[in-house]
Amino acid sequence: MKIFVAGLPYDLDDDELVEIFEKFGTIISAKVAMDKETGKSKGFGFIEMQNDAEALDAIESLNDISLGKKPLVVKRAEEGSSRGPGAGPNARPGGGAPRGNNNGGFNRDRNRFQ
Repeated sequence: MKIFVAGLPYDLDDDELVEIFEKFGTIISAKVAMDKETGKSKGFGFIEMQNDAEALDAIESLNDISLGKKPLVVKRAEEGSSRGPGAGPNARPGGGAPRGNNNGGFNRDRNRFQ
């Protein structure tokens, strides 16, 4: 089962994420989401556990506990959610609003004065 966890301290790394969850069972993978530009943590990550019962125990035990300033949000990851919160069929990698038809912005009226 794949688990989503948010509210992670920004200095927490993949190995520390494993340490938190391995108390509940076998970890297949653990990854803290990192910002590509800054290389810093985004404060959330994903854990994949081998056994569903152990994963559910981890979710129940760790949800809403505090590791830092914020309580953790620990839940079963939604299918296709590897890009993080707000990812959906029309989401852009890295988040943000979908690109529109470019009707707005600084150069909107650039042809008006030519």
